Amino acid sequence: MKKELLMASALVSTLGAASVAEAVTASYSGSLKIGQEFDSPESGADTNANINTSNFSISLSETTDGGTTISSSFMLTNEGSGAPDDDNSITLTFSDGSKIDLLNAGNASGSHAISVPGAGGEQGVAGTTSATAPTGIDFTAGATALGVEVHSAADFLMDGLKMSASFSADNGVAATNTAAMEDSWGIGATYVTTAGDTAVTIGAGVASSDYKKANTDTTNDRAGYHVGVSAVTGNLTVGVGYGDGDTIDDSGDTATDANNQASVQVDGSVMKAGISYVSGDITLAVGAVSGEAKDSTTMGTAGTTDDAWDEVNASVTYAVASGVSAVLGYTSVDVQDEGASDTSGGSAWYVGATMSF
Repeated sequence: MKKELLMASALVSTLGAASVAEAVTASYSGSLKIGQEFDSPESGADTNANINTSNFSISLSETTDGGTTISSSFMLTNEGSGAPDDDNSITLTFSDGSKIDLLNAGNASGSHAISVPGAGGEQGVAGTTSATAPTGIDFTAGATALGVEVHSAADFLMDGLKMSASFSADNGVAATNTAAMEDSWGIGATYVTTAGDTAVTIGAGVASSDYKKANTDTTNDRAGYHVGVSAVTGNLTVGVGYGDGDTIDDSGDTATDANNQASVQVDGSVMKAGISYVSGDITLAVGAVSGEAKDSTTMGTAGTTDDAWDEVNASVTYAVASGVSAVLGYTSVDVQDEGASDTSGGSAWYVGATMSF
């Protein structure tokens, strides 16, 4: 009996040591946002709401003997936008700096969209569900979960250039009364250079996705391009981006869609511009968004009137301590739906604090 206990103890110790040796490296990050938002819609009464959101994410990685790093991540909680986000890819990073994303890889066009400065804070104006004007420059970049994206190493073909390409295939979602994506591809590039004391980043991408509705091809699919540039001189950052193309909008609300169906085709464009400046512990940011679109049925009835989204936003962020910041933000939105002013626009203020780790 004594020998059996010693053997069992040795086995447990061996398995425990093996499990520790084989464990991947884990790190975590997250934030807590607490504040108050004050909404003033164009129609209806003013409202205010307490904002209390948090997120907690874990990143996992390990490097093989051959020098390839295998990594992924998952989110335990994301109270700010609903359920946790588990749609994460497996990334293989090779010794030369090139990478491959497998499953949930996204679209390479979106990977190279320039980040344009804009207001911080949790203020927001919802707008109407039937106005389909885009607000992000990579709105034509789509993908299914069954995808792959290949990233080049730095200085690909020339100094300062990075490129990537992606493809995704049918994920089995039924093309019923709501249009479903069949496949997608995308190509994107980012170029970094300097002009005197200014660091300049240029990003661009093209993307295309095929859709079906009730197993019939839509007349137009999701396809387009974006281009943007960001310039950083000392504490000043200026950015501008533009996107143009077609997409599929699915509100799922047949009663309020412009064409009384769950999915509509959108021919749109959007321009974003912004500036931010850091002065000591204070960051000032101002941004603007101008999007317009015509929506139509997925089987070819073309739209003739414009939807529009015109937004200005601004914020002041003060670094109170390491990982702690106070934010005062403002956003104003004017919405146009089917060529007429929509009273779902308005303005919103936010005052709060963010604690990050």
